[in-house]
Amino acid sequence: MSIPDDAGAEAPRDRAERDFLSLGGAESEEFTATVGTPLPPGTERIATEDEVIAALRTVYDPEIPVNLYDLGLIYDIRIAPDGTVEIDMSLTAPGCPVAGEMPGQVAAAVAAIDGVGEVTVHLVWDPPWTPERMSEDARLALGMF
Repeated sequence: MSIPDDAGAEAPRDRAERDFLSLGGAESEEFTATVGTPLPPGTERIATEDEVIAALRTVYDPEIPVNLYDLGLIYDIRIAPDGTVEIDMSLTAPGCPVAGEMPGQVAAAVAAIDGVGEVTVHLVWDPPWTPERMSEDARLALGMF
């Protein structure tokens, strides 16, 4: 049996987690927020992605006057047929002082939408956020032409 060349190599997510921890961050499990309750079986109205995005645009980075969605901090939105929503998001920097609070704020904003059941928000660090992820509106608001 041959051992792959990358055996023992650290996975990118493991490297990102290690780097985050070295900057004083806490374990990533602390950065998952779940709010809401599952919708009753047979619920006909399930929220759309556009509605979720509109709710995400109401949550702002406390240090930058731009919402999290337009900042490019929302990496993935998954809406299940039962109204369960999962979101992967990041922050502008691993040492961000609101890292423990932001997933809960995002989850609460999305959970308030009619047709959404349980919402889970995962804070991820891979890939790292870069300014290129910002929308054109965010760039204009921040004077980045």
